[in-house]
Amino acid sequence: MGCLHSTAARELPGHENPVKLASETAFSVSEVEALYELFKSISSSVVDDGLINKEEFQLALFKNRKKENLFANRIFDLFDVKRKGVIDFGDFVRSLNVFHPNASLEEKTDFTFRLYDMDCTGYIERQEVKQMLIALLCESEMKLADDTIEVILDQTFEDADVDRDGKIGKTEWSDFVIKNPSLLKIMTLPYLRDITTTFPSFVFNSEVDEIAT
Repeated sequence: MGCLHSTAARELPGHENPVKLASETAFSVSEVEALYELFKSISSSVVDDGLINKEEFQLALFKNRKKENLFANRIFDLFDVKRKGVIDFGDFVRSLNVFHPNASLEEKTDFTFRLYDMDCTGYIERQEVKQMLIALLCESEMKLADDTIEVILDQTFEDADVDRDGKIGKTEWSDFVIKNPSLLKIMTLPYLRDITTTFPSFVFNSEVDEIAT
C-alpha cells in the first residue's frame, strides 16, 4: 500500500497526501482520490504536465476552449492560489472545497465576494457586478436588454449598499447574501457530496483506509 501511494505521489507536481487534504476539507479520503483522477484528466487535456492551465480549466468547466469567459477566468484566478498561472492538485482540492454542499456559508460568501471584487479593492463596485452579470448571462446563453440589466444593478445596490457610498463592503455583502441565499446557488455543486457516484469511472479501491480519517 505504502509503495503504491508513494508512486502516485510522484506522478504529478503538487500531489499531497489524501488524508491530509481530507482533514482540511469537506471531502472524504476516497473523494480526494476520485478528485485526483479528475485532476489528472483535466491537467492532461491540453498540455500533459500535471498542472491545470487556464485553457484546460475553461475546457473542463465550460466545455469551450475558444470563448473567453470572465466568470471562468475569475474562478481560475481564485483557484490559482500561488499566482503561477497554473493550478496544482493541492490548490485544486482546497479551492474546490468551497463548492462542496457541506462547506460553510461563510466560506461561500467570502468566495463570492472575492469573485465579484475583481480589482481586489475590498469592495464590490457597480461596474464589477455589471461585468460579471453580463458574463453569467452570456454563459447561460441568455440575453437581457441594457435597461433591464441597469434595473437589476439599481435594485442590487439599493438593497446591498446600506451606507450608500456606491460600493458594497464585505459586511454589506454578507448581510445581502443572508437575505438572498439564491446568490450562492453557483457556489454549490451537489455532485461533490458523492463524487464517486457521479463519476463511476473514478471508483477504485482506496489506497488509504478510511479509518485513517
